[in-house]
Amino acid sequence: MIRPLASLALGAAFAAVAVSAAPRVAAPAATPFRVGAVEVVSLRDAKNVVANDGQTFGIGHPTADVAAVLRARGAPADPITLGVDQLLVRLPGRVVLIDSGFGAKMNGVLVRSLAAAGVTPDQVTDVLITHGHPDHVGGLVDANGKPAFPRATMRMSAPEWQSLQQGRAAAVAPVIKAQVKTFAPGAQVMPGITAVALPGHTPGHSGYRISSGKQSLLVIGDTAHSAIVSLAEPAWRIQYDGDKQQGARTRERELAQLAATHQRIFAGHFPYPGIGYVVRSGAGYAFQPEQR
Repeated sequence: MIRPLASLALGAAFAAVAVSAAPRVAAPAATPFRVGAVEVVSLRDAKNVVANDGQTFGIGHPTADVAAVLRARGAPADPITLGVDQLLVRLPGRVVLIDSGFGAKMNGVLVRSLAAAGVTPDQVTDVLITHGHPDHVGGLVDANGKPAFPRATMRMSAPEWQSLQQGRAAAVAPVIKAQVKTFAPGAQVMPGITAVALPGHTPGHSGYRISSGKQSLLVIGDTAHSAIVSLAEPAWRIQYDGDKQQGARTRERELAQLAATHQRIFAGHFPYPGIGYVVRSGAGYAFQPEQR
């Protein structure tokens, strides 16, 4: 049974996120695709619904400006809906999960989406964490306060592990501590997967590049949240970024590179299944979902 103090701390961590993003129940889903010879599956966990109130997107800009960006792309002016989705990667001898969603205590359906992909939690060998916010690490703990993936090694950058232990999801840390293995930012995590340092959102925020033959997929983590606002106005500050200036610089740099190289991406906060490309659109960018 989860310890009362840990339960309260975990609940407080989730509440801190929910101030600007309320998790909503989503239907389980598992969408398979390939990166070269590697089988990959996009998994659904939840949805976040964020008010266009000037506190989350476009800080310092009138809400009317944010509304105009949304309407120009055919979206409602308010609220802004974000996905909370993860990725499963099947490698020789490994079943790899990238991020873990909110978890069962916050109505996350990741375990049910994994089941749809034919995977049980005890079959997961590795969990790669982009960063330690509750919508990415909450699912590491099950409803009873125990490790949700008991046989998995939890991998994240060394600075991110330090940050997680002191941050909004700190209650997760003692539950998974024995399973954690850290790496240097930008390191090869395992054959076929390399970490990509994406500073600004959190101290050790990492993306992951999955490579097979001539094909690759970049998991962008929280480099961009809204498939519309974050891409149309990458320089706008966002509440979620710990270092808002560095976060904006990283977003501008990465989006320019993604558009120039036509790099295929997975973006867990974009509309499910979050697979596609960043393309130039006017003075900014747009998300081009992959045709399926």
